[in-house]
Amino acid sequence: MRKILDHLYDGAAWLAALAMIGVLVMVLLSIAGRQLNFHLPGTDAYAGYSMAAAGFLALAHTLKRNEHIRVTLLISRLSGRAQRALELWALSAAVVLAGLFAFYAVRLAWQSRLLNDVSTSSDATPLWIPQIAMALGTVVLLIAFVDEWVMEWRGQRRAGEAEEALHHE
Repeated sequence: MRKILDHLYDGAAWLAALAMIGVLVMVLLSIAGRQLNFHLPGTDAYAGYSMAAAGFLALAHTLKRNEHIRVTLLISRLSGRAQRALELWALSAAVVLAGLFAFYAVRLAWQSRLLNDVSTSSDATPLWIPQIAMALGTVVLLIAFVDEWVMEWRGQRRAGEAEEALHHE
């Protein structure tokens, strides 16, 4: 099961990387269009869609690599059972919030599909298409938080430490 979950998180990160390449391509097309006097409608919108996709799809991978910003002022002063209890409480809250976020993101994409909602910009893209990335990213984030909660419950989780976080800045 661990390999499957790690592949899921890595796959979402690869999709995020592809979305970042999409941002680059759209920006370069926009620049080339201005320099060579041609216009490709929708490049700004697609750059925005790609940027949002990259952000949402990278969430779970970032969490699993202990790269999310955490405020550890209180938890670093605790130890033993009190620290574990606070970690479980924080992870429980994260699971609930990620679950709500995933539910509403999936519902938004579903409703956009049912209502045939399209972008108001010149590209007139059906909005459910770029919203799929947001929905997928939030669902994978929910899975990652449940994974973290289960690992903490079993005593297998290694939370990022303050010194480790300083090395990443």
